[in-house]
Amino acid sequence: MAEEIRIQDANLRAAVRGIFAAAGSSEREQHLAANHLVEANLRGHDSHGVGMIPAYIANFAAGEMKLNHAPKVLVDKGTLLLCDGDLGLGQTMAHDSVAMAIERAKQHGSCILSLRASHHIGRIGHWSEQCAAEGLISLHFVNVISDPSVAPFGGRAARVGTNPISIGIPRRGQEPVIVDFATSKLAVGKVRVAYNKGVDVPPGVLLDHTGEPTTSPAALFEEPRGTLLPFGDHKGWGLSLACELLAGALSGGGTQHHPRQRPAIINSMFSVIVSPEAVGTTETFFPQIDAFIEWARTPLPGRDAEVLIAGEPERRTRAARLRDGIPVDVTTWEQINGAADTVGLARAQLQALAGLA
Repeated sequence: MAEEIRIQDANLRAAVRGIFAAAGSSEREQHLAANHLVEANLRGHDSHGVGMIPAYIANFAAGEMKLNHAPKVLVDKGTLLLCDGDLGLGQTMAHDSVAMAIERAKQHGSCILSLRASHHIGRIGHWSEQCAAEGLISLHFVNVISDPSVAPFGGRAARVGTNPISIGIPRRGQEPVIVDFATSKLAVGKVRVAYNKGVDVPPGVLLDHTGEPTTSPAALFEEPRGTLLPFGDHKGWGLSLACELLAGALSGGGTQHHPRQRPAIINSMFSVIVSPEAVGTTETFFPQIDAFIEWARTPLPGRDAEVLIAGEPERRTRAARLRDGIPVDVTTWEQINGAADTVGLARAQLQALAGLA
């Protein structure tokens, strides 16, 4: 197993900002990227954290990801927006598109947002959290155009991406409910983390290139490649299909219907954002949420079973990592150093920013 280092939250954010500053990002974009990526690590989703930087910088260097870009509004019908990301940095494209939709939902009661052809937009739960912080319900469906990595239910060949879904529901006086999952049994990034650490993935997650089960993460990253499986068999596949059609086809961003044709990791997202206040049921909505959660948590007599609500595991991990530091395996850290080399940030300076000098 690869060794790991631990980096404090503020230091890791400074290191990420340093890399994006060297690449040419504005100060605002540096903060958007650092906040998003480090928050993913803090919440235990290392798959969507700073380990994505090497891919981002490689694509930037290849002209496959644009910095200091703004989403272009193609359709604006008040409660319906279509935005084009044009391969801009996903942390900017998604943040700014969702911010526009939030304002419309506050004004009109709801907004449907389609964001198409952005570069990788990261952890989708982040956008649910952005809406929930404004007191809004949100649903997000995302497709991925890259290396096909997931087999359809009943198939043994990769044909689709991990196509995540997130749902955010605010609560009164308490942390929101944040549902956030890939429609595959594991996200590709989580398999990458296992690969870099030199550990196996759980059984039942991967098939090798012959279509046989394997626990080796190399099956997804070494030729000839295998495939992930959808979670929940036909149910996960059905949700993945919905993501592909709603996010990719409806937006005009495109679907994954061919092998990878370019380095970019392309995401499109279909979002529905609703104001509970506009619906007019807040006096029952919030108490009913609390009543249901209390009921769901109630154990059988004499049992100590603990029921967690979506979003709670991430908040627990965040508290622990704020206290103890954020773990980064040495293989991933070396890859991040390589990204710094690409944009001309000296390794000694990166180490200093990360508090490792």
